[in-house]
Amino acid sequence: MLSDNENPGVEISAGQSATVATSAPESTIPTVVTGEALPAAAETHDTFSGPVAVEPAAVTVAPAEPVSEPEGPAAVEHSNVSSAVESGEASTESTAEMEQLMEQYAAPHQVPAEGEIESGQVVAVTDLGVVVNLGGKTEGLIPAQEFAELDGPFPLLAGQPVEVQRTGDRKDGYVLLSYQRVRRRRIWNKIEEAYRNKTDMIGKVVDHIKGGLVVDIGVRAFLPASQADTHAVRDIDQWKDRELTVRVLKMNRKRGNVVVSRRAILDEQAQAQRQAMLDAMAEGQIVRGVVKNVTGYGAFVDLGGIDGLLHITDMSWGRVASPLDAVRPGEEVEVKILKYDREKGRISLGRKQLLPDPWVSVPERYPVGTKLTGKIMGLTDYGAFVELEPGIEGLVHVSEMSWSKRKQHPSKIVKIGDDVDVVVLGVDSNERRISLGMKQAQADPWLQLAEKYPVGTVVSGRIRNLTEFGAFLEIEEGFDGLIHVSDISWTGRVKNPAEVFKKGDAVEAKVLKIDAASRRVALGVKQVNDIWSSWFEKHKVGDLVRGKVSRVTTFGAFVEIADGIEGLCHISEIDERRPKGDKPQTAGPGPRARKGGLLDPGREYEFKIVKISPDQHKIGLSYRAAQKQAERRDMEDYRSSRSSATATIGDAIMAKRSL
Repeated sequence: MLSDNENPGVEISAGQSATVATSAPESTIPTVVTGEALPAAAETHDTFSGPVAVEPAAVTVAPAEPVSEPEGPAAVEHSNVSSAVESGEASTESTAEMEQLMEQYAAPHQVPAEGEIESGQVVAVTDLGVVVNLGGKTEGLIPAQEFAELDGPFPLLAGQPVEVQRTGDRKDGYVLLSYQRVRRRRIWNKIEEAYRNKTDMIGKVVDHIKGGLVVDIGVRAFLPASQADTHAVRDIDQWKDRELTVRVLKMNRKRGNVVVSRRAILDEQAQAQRQAMLDAMAEGQIVRGVVKNVTGYGAFVDLGGIDGLLHITDMSWGRVASPLDAVRPGEEVEVKILKYDREKGRISLGRKQLLPDPWVSVPERYPVGTKLTGKIMGLTDYGAFVELEPGIEGLVHVSEMSWSKRKQHPSKIVKIGDDVDVVVLGVDSNERRISLGMKQAQADPWLQLAEKYPVGTVVSGRIRNLTEFGAFLEIEEGFDGLIHVSDISWTGRVKNPAEVFKKGDAVEAKVLKIDAASRRVALGVKQVNDIWSSWFEKHKVGDLVRGKVSRVTTFGAFVEIADGIEGLCHISEIDERRPKGDKPQTAGPGPRARKGGLLDPGREYEFKIVKISPDQHKIGLSYRAAQKQAERRDMEDYRSSRSSATATIGDAIMAKRSL
């Protein structure tokens, strides 16, 4: 056999011919190698091309056994060449062609440096590996071990071009080549380019490990679970064998580490879609979306990469207690863009705006004075909201809920869900407001109060409130009457009702006046026991009465002539009338000299009734007239005593002294 460094031919100078004898090969060389080791080929000047080839023309081979002559055109050519060489009579043209061929095959070929990528062609696939023709009569072998972990069909076939890299070793006469090194090198170059340019790669999930997935993108890359999708991945086993488009986040070629992300691509796509939608979005547009999340104040709707808020007040024309009553997560809805803030990226949506507005015809359907039946939908401190129909609500103010003047919280009068009768008091379609009244749907009890409690009727109740000017007595539930301070006692000495009453006291009073228009009732306590009328029936002007001086003033003295009844004795009716210029004799200056004359407070005297005013409850008294009448009575008694047979002058004198 030929050694690796042996040249099978000798160069021939121009114009010369030579005959070179070589030793015969030890055995016949096959033309096709299948399943057998190939003979070693020369590294630089091999005479083998393909499986095995013999150099033509200038070399004569003497085989051990006779070689059959070629037939046909080849035999003629071979014969001509041989004769020309032996006789030395070859033509100039043939000699030039031969020299050109010799120079072509004898020219040294540069061997690629170790590590460079070479292109070759698959010659055969054997048990040892894949035989590759590298050109320049050089063949190499890709060991079968490089395809041991191959998953899928064999990648190389005879006649297929292939890229390889020399390892620097030889085996069985072949230059050892590496197919996987080139493949990995190409893959790493592709990964590095994708990393620099942020381009996408397609890989297949081959395994899952703690914290993520293993994706085959030519090399095993790590896909963290947080980067697998835009939302949390719960069942990671379902991702196996899936083909994914990923983006290289990190790489270390020296260590062979690659981290990829699918979420980066999805976020980028969502951002692009979101920006496209934002650019095309405008107020008033009608769009479709999916309810993404529901909160207490509304729902967020995914419009395709961007979220909009559907507020609870814009879900329906009617009252919506909870957003879940109107929409559900995952539900597809059609909404209208009400407001769009491009700078902040905020979108307000409305659903009820796609439905007819029921407020348009409210003034025609609910004129003032219309009596309706509605349902209590909400309560506040200032009133109750009544639903007249879906989307139409009115407010009943707390002052319009009852005829009673007593302030009560609306929850004390009605409850949510109650059906109530109301009357329309006012409509403002621009402000979307309807004023309603509950008490107007009922009979006015004040109009019935005059019939139920005519003037003079004695009523009973409890003191509900006290003021400086009187006390409020509750006649019945929701109806109060005022007892003025002047109507508490006939004496008129009560300055503050709190001196007589306290809250909760049971009191009887007489109805003095009812004003239904002003919703007022006047009551009196002293009128229940009217001692004046009975006293006036028993007394008249000229009668003598005995009374106690209760107090004295500069103009006279007040005299209590019965329980709760006082009369006035003017100062002119106390002292004797004197001629002009005659001054009364007094002991000296002092209160008694100025007030009441001869009358002392707390003492009882006899008075004569000189004036009676039943309407004004006034009684005029005279101490002086009572004294004169007493003197006349004594004189009459004296005169009657003188006519007596036993009467003497001394009796008359003593009787006079006693006056």
